[in-house]
Amino acid sequence: MQSDETTRTDEEWRKILSPEAYKVLRQHATERAGTSPLNAEKRRGTFVCAGCGQPLYNSETKFESGCGWPSFWAPLDGAVGTSSDNSWFMVRTEVHCARCQGHLGHVFDDGPQPTGQRYCMNGVAMKFEPEGE
Repeated sequence: MQSDETTRTDEEWRKILSPEAYKVLRQHATERAGTSPLNAEKRRGTFVCAGCGQPLYNSETKFESGCGWPSFWAPLDGAVGTSSDNSWFMVRTEVHCARCQGHLGHVFDDGPQPTGQRYCMNGVAMKFEPEGE
């Protein structure tokens, strides 16, 4: 059975998302590096999908990668999916929300241990929910 998040029309997505979030989540755009307030987020909590509220990353996995986008070394179990992205004349691994399929960013193999991965996410594709609120 599909959820409302996977069966929304394009018009419905445009109504519930900001123009910037719509471009990233639904059209696979990338926000400008260094523009997300989530880059500076240091509190304990959970980063969730801006489209459907799916919990994506625990703040304990966030790290400063220097790339200009919020970066994490691991997603929550079952939170994201991946697919091959052949745009920009290269092959990358796209990361999307497992629930609504919204584009979040890309994952690279140059992150810290314990995974060695860098989930480089568009901040506009996520919201932060502080712990205890």
